[in-house]
Amino acid sequence: MIIGIPKARAQDERRVVLPPRGVRSLTERGLEVMVERGAGQGAGFPDEQYEQAGARIVHGADELWGRAGLVAHVGPIDRQEYDLVQEEQVIMASLHLAVAEPELVALLQARRCTAIDFAMIQDDNGNLPVLRPLSQIAGRMVPQIAARYLQTDHGGLGILLGGSPGVPPAEVVVIGAGTVGRNAVRACVGCGARVTLLDTDFDRISEIDWTFPGQVTTFLATEAALRKVLGYADVVVGAVQVRGHRTPHLVTRDMVGLLRDRSLVIDISVDQGGCFETSRPTRLSDPTYVVDGITHYCVPNLPSLVARSATYAMANALLPYISALATLGVAGALEADRALARGVNLRNGRLVQGGLGAVRDHDDQGEPA
Repeated sequence: MIIGIPKARAQDERRVVLPPRGVRSLTERGLEVMVERGAGQGAGFPDEQYEQAGARIVHGADELWGRAGLVAHVGPIDRQEYDLVQEEQVIMASLHLAVAEPELVALLQARRCTAIDFAMIQDDNGNLPVLRPLSQIAGRMVPQIAARYLQTDHGGLGILLGGSPGVPPAEVVVIGAGTVGRNAVRACVGCGARVTLLDTDFDRISEIDWTFPGQVTTFLATEAALRKVLGYADVVVGAVQVRGHRTPHLVTRDMVGLLRDRSLVIDISVDQGGCFETSRPTRLSDPTYVVDGITHYCVPNLPSLVARSATYAMANALLPYISALATLGVAGALEADRALARGVNLRNGRLVQGGLGAVRDHDDQGEPA
């Protein structure tokens, strides 16, 4: 099976699914890898490095999609790539089919594709081994995003994230104690901010309380608690994920109104629909918008800001799965690895994830997906 690595076509996406050293590990096992020209440029990997690693550089997306049995993609399939998808092709990407256009789901079904969302690969302990490193990066980027958009020149409140002698630091509220949330808490505490964390899992908030004694205020995530913390927050971070399903709107537009003018919302859950009712996806070159006086930062591919680091982190986790699919074939790889099997959204065009089926049913009824 030929492995194809296309150039990302989504606006402001600079990552590539594998760096040259990852490609080398595949070619040294006798696997054939095709890389579209310029695929690694945004992350600082020139074509020459891929050629030295044993890949073949192709000059067009048509050739790559037309010949590759396995296409390893960074993000969701872009609309301009729909016509490139081949019959019975295997696509591994961060697909987010639960919030994808119905047309894409129908296309993958009609062409009997096997679609694997690497963000949904899950081991027996419930861990998401490919999503985790990207979530860690996104969480750790929260302070640098917050610091910028709290500045007066970016329309913020003019608050120093870590404060100064005699001046209190910013109040950061994190909703969700998963990988993103825990890393956001760690990074914000390290920068001197005052941090509040909410989650529905008592064990998770107990872990944070133990890890950061006296440094993090924790609440069980009820509507009453959310309303309380929104009343004093300078920055609110949405870090909620429901595997395979659209993220629920935990913060309604009415609740957003509890925030004071020029405070900041960072919705890292926006790639799965967002946990703020007022969230909508933006892009890195135009990352913010204002609703009712509140700045919203809702970039789905936030780790692309550090494209080189994100590429290495993603490749470390993805490489064994790509190798297994190319070596053993789909049936063999899924049988050998239950974690990989849990990431399958469609198998030969058939929906195998309950959440995706539910979304499809809603679309057929004309309801919002």
